Parts: sequence; C-alpha cells; structure tokens
Amino acid sequence: MLNRTKEKSPWRQFDSVRIEETFRKRVQTQFMITEDGLQILVDADSCPVKEEVYKVARRLQIPVQVVSNSFLKVPEGNLIRRILVSGDFDAADDYIAERAHPKSVVVTADILLAERCLKRKATVLAPNGKPFTENSIGNAVATRALMENLRAGGEQMGGPPPFSAADRSRFLGSLHDVLSKLKREPTPGSSNNV
Repeated sequence: MLNRTKEKSPWRQFDSVRIEETFRKRVQTQFMITEDGLQILVDADSCPVKEEVYKVARRLQIPVQVVSNSFLKVPEGNLIRRILVSGDFDAADDYIAERAHPKSVVVTADILLAERCLKRKATVLAPNGKPFTENSIGNAVATRALMENLRAGGEQMGGPPPFSAADRSRFLGSLHDVLSKLKREPTPGSSNNV
C-alpha cells in the first residue's frame, strides 16, 4: 500500500495564491491615486474609446481603472490599472458602481450601469461623448426597456448608428472638459471649502 500523505514541497512558497498576493501588492503600491480622489472608471469590454481615455488621463494626470471580464492589454505606467473581474453576469458593472463617487468619471454605454453610477453622484459619459444626467437617465432606461420588449416579441430592430470620427472627437472634448471641471472643484472636507 502506498503512502499518499502529502509531503511539504520546497516549491510551496511559490503557490499561486502567494504569487497573486505579491503581484497585487506591487500593483497597488505603483498605481497612482490623486489626493482629491479624481478617477476614471471604464466599462471596457466593448468600449471603443479606451485609447482616447488614456490620452486624456496622461495629459491631466488622472488615474484610470479599466474594468473587464476578459483580458485586455493596457498601457504600462502608474496611471492605468487593469481590473479583471469574474465572468459572472454584471461583475464589471458591480465593480464600477461600488467604486463610483462624486469625483469619478464613468465611461460606459450601459444605461443601467449609468443609472447606478448617477445615483452615487458620479459623472457618466457614453463613448459618443454624450453625458448621462439625472434628467436624461429615466428616459434612456424607459427606451431601453421598450426596445427590449419589442425584440423579445420578435420585432427586427436596427442597432445604434455606427461609431464615427465625430463621436470619437466629441468624446475627447467632453472627457477633457468634465475632468478639467472636476479638478477645479474643491474636494469635500478640504480646507478650500470655506
């Protein structure tokens, strides 16, 4: 009879959990965090404007979290952090919504995620540069629900118009304007709020 007890391996120190913890600590210490908490959160799986986000973030020195369910290549540096979430339904949305706050800019085409982030007082931009606002989100959610019901009933519906160079340009300008405005606003609790 064979003795099947596990021997302590000299390689145990290299188990995947420890490697992951070490890597996570290294990434967290290198990721830039601004004093005022300003950040960009990107719903990245189908985002067509990631490069534009990186460009504006570098120019204004704003940290970015690129959140996705699948591996995406992101530029190296301490401003941009890739967040890989589980494949569970809405895992990326949950991550983003939980971390959104008044000094966050969220980039998403997902209307329900936009609604959740607006409730947390974040600024939300669609990839075409149009902002989701407290005044517009109710109509957007209702339209989404109507279209979903029509599709479920067998209606053949066209999708959104193709993404254009004008959309890309509008997004760049909108993101820069929103971030510049947020940078000028005083941080809650700071001495500038007198």
